[in-house]
Amino acid sequence: MDTDRIESRQQLDQLAKEFRYIVTDIMCRAGGGHIGGSLSLVEIIITLYFRIMNLKPENPRWEDRDRFILSKGHAGPTLYTALAYRGFFEKDVLLTLNANGTKLPSHVDQVITPGVDQTAGSLGQGLSCANGIALANKLRKRTNNVFCIVGDGESQEGQIWEAAMFAAHHKLDNLVVITDYNKMQIDAEVDKIVSLEPVVDKWRSFGWEVFEMDGHDWDEIYDTINKAIAVKDKPAMIVAHTVKAKGNACYENRIECHFISIPDENEHKRVIGGVCVEGDEGPFHFNWTEGK
Repeated sequence: MDTDRIESRQQLDQLAKEFRYIVTDIMCRAGGGHIGGSLSLVEIIITLYFRIMNLKPENPRWEDRDRFILSKGHAGPTLYTALAYRGFFEKDVLLTLNANGTKLPSHVDQVITPGVDQTAGSLGQGLSCANGIALANKLRKRTNNVFCIVGDGESQEGQIWEAAMFAAHHKLDNLVVITDYNKMQIDAEVDKIVSLEPVVDKWRSFGWEVFEMDGHDWDEIYDTINKAIAVKDKPAMIVAHTVKAKGNACYENRIECHFISIPDENEHKRVIGGVCVEGDEGPFHFNWTEGK
């Protein structure tokens, strides 16, 4: 599927299937990857890149573009897939994930990847970068928006809450942040490590407008992000309730999906089979390197 803006539920569902297949496939080919937190973001990133954000793939550094900061930078494969589908680079570049000399490292890098607005991967830092971009845009009287996705495990970092105070103090109403609240991190459930609850009340107490949404429901995602964009005089936080490794039957909602290792072709086939689930028209298969 090649398109810039899509609206129909059928197209969105098809795109999500393709994304989940490709993200799983390129990680398996690379020998492993952060599958859990990548697949939990598929619907959110598709909505941003195909329904909401103003971009010019032919001019990745267009000054009036909306900015996107993936603070949980290990979920890069989903962002890379969106960038490829939007035309920032050819889809076959996705096959180079994590290879020597690649433009697509495991954690996102603004220097080498067209369309990436901020290097990330050291957890807790992306929101501070988003603050700086949003403040600069306000000082320059630009009307573009800044979107940032943070992880729930990442939100245990103190820098997140320093950035929360800064954004509220400076009334960064051009900033929309989404917490990928899949409730799992590398070692265990978030609540067993350091609980974020009451997460909604925490963000409100820091002076943010706060929304909640189902992070896999197309209508909720689109409507909630637009409500967040419309907020005035304060930044907006969206707590997105998601499922880690959503859509891959091998790993969905399992702690061990944070990072997977793929030692051989048999394991590749098993894991890619997790997204070839039965549907109305039979099992979903997608030969994306050769066309459908």
